[in-house]
Amino acid sequence: MRTIGIVREWHSDEGWGVIDSDTTPGGCWAHFGSVLMSGYRSLSSGQRVSFEFERGGQDGCDYRATAVWTGDDRPETAAAQNPSAAYGSTLSLQFDAPVSGAETDHVE
Repeated sequence: MRTIGIVREWHSDEGWGVIDSDTTPGGCWAHFGSVLMSGYRSLSSGQRVSFEFERGGQDGCDYRATAVWTGDDRPETAAAQNPSAAYGSTLSLQFDAPVSGAETDHVE
């Protein structure tokens, strides 16, 4: 279910906060992993957000956010496609071709 709310509190150091709305009495718990934005995912107290939620207790709240974003339109980002992936990285290695006639160390 989608609704509009105001961030009551956000703990950047712990990566969670609470969003208030008429649809989620008592507040809706939110984790940075559900925030749909690129880069560092954080919200600010007093910020207006759109969010989707489910019923389920979390840290004293009866509701838990499954997706949170700023603005009216839900972004289609990597975070939206895989909300549990907070970070990612890649590694690419290229090796030079061996030099002809060069001695190489071998372990037997």
